[in-house]
Amino acid sequence: MLAIFGPTGVGKTAVAIAIAERLRAAGEDPVAVSADALQVYAGLEALTGAPTASERARLEHRLVSCVPVQERFSVAAYARLAHAEIDALLAAGRRPMVVGGTGLYLRAALAELDLRPPPPPGVRERWEAEVQAHGAPEVHARLAERAPWAAAAIEPHDRRRIVRSLELLDAGRLEPGTAESQLWTAEMRHPTLLAGLVMERSALYSRVERRVDELVAAGAVEEVRRADAAGASETARQALGFEDLLRGDVEGMKRRTRRFAKRQHTWMRKLAGVHAIDVTERPSAAVAKEILALATEH
Repeated sequence: MLAIFGPTGVGKTAVAIAIAERLRAAGEDPVAVSADALQVYAGLEALTGAPTASERARLEHRLVSCVPVQERFSVAAYARLAHAEIDALLAAGRRPMVVGGTGLYLRAALAELDLRPPPPPGVRERWEAEVQAHGAPEVHARLAERAPWAAAAIEPHDRRRIVRSLELLDAGRLEPGTAESQLWTAEMRHPTLLAGLVMERSALYSRVERRVDELVAAGAVEEVRRADAAGASETARQALGFEDLLRGDVEGMKRRTRRFAKRQHTWMRKLAGVHAIDVTERPSAAVAKEILALATEH
C-alpha cells in the first residue's frame, strides 16, 4: 500500500494522480482512499477541496462525498469504512492509495485504532454549554490549569478537542502521553509506504492563500450557506473555514488554514517511518517517480 500525507495545499491529489498514471502504465489498478475528516460530506466539496470530477475521472476516489451534511460522523465510523474498502481492494488485486491530511483519520485507515469509550451521559453537554456561555479560550484556560500537557496540543479556539479532553479528564481517562499515542503507531494493518509531502514554509503559505481564493471562487461561500440552511451537523461545521465563510470572513479562513497547515507540517515531521519528500517547486510527476522508487525499495 501507499499512503500520501501532507498539510493542506501541498498538492497531495496531484501527486496521487501522477502516481496512479505510472502504476497504470505498469499494469496496476490503483484506487485512492480518502483520509480526510470533512471530504466525506456531500455538499462541502468546494469548501474542503475534495477531488474534482475531472480529478476523480483520472483516479477513482473512495470515501469522498459519501455522507449527508446533516449527519454526524466519527473516526470510528470512518475506520470501519476505510478498513472495508482497503481490504476489498487488496483482495481484488488493486492498489490502495490512502491520501489525506487528517492525522487521526490517516492512522485509522492504516492501523487498528484504540478508541476510548464514550463519556458518561451529560458530561459532554455540560462542557459544550460552558464553551457556549464563556467562549472556547476561557474553557481552554481551565483545561490548561488541570492538564497543561493536553492544552498545549490544542488551539484555544478548537471547541471540539477542548470539550473532548475535558470530558476524558473528568472520566479519569486522560493522562500524559495518551493524546500523542492515539495519533500514530508504527504497526500497520498492511505493509505500507508512508510518503509525507513537505514544502518550504513561505511557499506553503502562498499555496494556502491561493487555495482559499480558489475555493471561494469555486462557490465555497454559497456552499456553506446551503449547508447551514439544510441543518449541517456539528461535525460537518468543523470543516476548516465553515464558520468564517458564513460570516464572510475570507481573511479569517486564510489565517486559520495557515495555522492548520503549520500544525500538520510539524506533526508529520515527528512521525516514525515517514519518508519526508520536499515538493517545493517540483512537478508532481517527479515527486511520483521518487515515491514509487521508495516503494520498490520498501
